[in-house]
Amino acid sequence: MGSAIIFVVLILIVVLALRGSRKHFRGEGGCCGGGDDIKKSDIPVKKLSGEKLGEKTVSITGMRCEGCVLSVTKAINRIEGASADVSLKKKRAIVSYDREISDEDIRAAVERAGYKVNGISG
Repeated sequence: MGSAIIFVVLILIVVLALRGSRKHFRGEGGCCGGGDDIKKSDIPVKKLSGEKLGEKTVSITGMRCEGCVLSVTKAINRIEGASADVSLKKKRAIVSYDREISDEDIRAAVERAGYKVNGISG
């Protein structure tokens, strides 16, 4: 009888863990400091001080929630002359710039925030 109770409790724990993991990997959980509390409107929009010269597309791995989007956006927006529009669904950032910005500066900013850059084009 005791073994049956332990078995049921273990099954319940596994089911709850799998359910939470599935939400986490779909970007629905609060994995990085409260993804459930952050809305798209909370993500800062940075206006460039000069005329936009171009855009670069940055492919990013490791983003799981809107908290991750916020972290990447802030990291790129700290670069002088750069403004980021980050998409969790597409796992990328579109970086607009009003002066020449090296790919390495963008890569370093994203990686300092804790994410991996797979490539930069544009």
